[in-house]
Amino acid sequence: MKRLIREALNILLIVLGILSAGLGLKGFLLSSRFIDGGVTGVSMLLSNVLGWRLSILILVINLPFIVLGYRQIGRTFAIKSILAITGLSLCLAFVKYPDVTPDKLLTAVFGGFFIGAGIGLAIRGGAVLDGTEIAALLISKSSHLLRVGDVILLLNVFIFSAAAFFLGIESALYSMLTYFAASKTIDFLIHGVDEHTAITIISDKSDEIREAIIRDLNRGVTIYKGEGGLDRVSQDILFCVVTRLEIGGVKTAVREIDPSAFIVVYPLADAEGGVLKKLASHP
Repeated sequence: MKRLIREALNILLIVLGILSAGLGLKGFLLSSRFIDGGVTGVSMLLSNVLGWRLSILILVINLPFIVLGYRQIGRTFAIKSILAITGLSLCLAFVKYPDVTPDKLLTAVFGGFFIGAGIGLAIRGGAVLDGTEIAALLISKSSHLLRVGDVILLLNVFIFSAAAFFLGIESALYSMLTYFAASKTIDFLIHGVDEHTAITIISDKSDEIREAIIRDLNRGVTIYKGEGGLDRVSQDILFCVVTRLEIGGVKTAVREIDPSAFIVVYPLADAEGGVLKKLASHP
């Protein structure tokens, strides 16, 4: 039963993602000839230059990457993604959206927002509406010199350079703004305010700091055994994972106990299992 509810929720997220991406494209960007980055941007650029239907281009250009990424990601993901991209193509072909605003700045920002929201919701539902990261993954695996992020960056540099040539500098600049708005929206929907951050603390008062984090912040702490590089003195190294909203609380607790403590804060790509949620409060 729980699995059925979860799958129904995933389908709802994907449908909402399709409708949101369709609004971003037809309600904002297409009338102003702005484009997004990634595979969607390639489809939009070709549609602008060649006059081909965007609904067909998005389907044709995305599907090969989904098929090629089948082995890397899995059958369920691939099937959901094919259905989601097909749904977006049908949405663009048949659903009528109003042209929301002629203002170029609002068009770029909110067009990117709705596209990013659509892609992010689809990812939360277990699918993709844009095969950019799959394409980047496949290219990076065939080239040991390029990482996934490098491939995405190079792809977008090429797309926006082509947009500047074919659509003009102004359209290309607004399109870059669209891409930034979309990427930030995707990041927020995937990670949100619960995006996890790792904190490492080195202090002579590690035991007091550990107790304060557990007692006052209700967060779990892992203790590593280490030693100083200069004096070789053994000491405990504290490691904890918190949300972005809790970083300040941890730093404040540490500084109150040991103002000279060494604190390292760094983002995590992902974190699951263990004690990530707050511990039960003690009476």
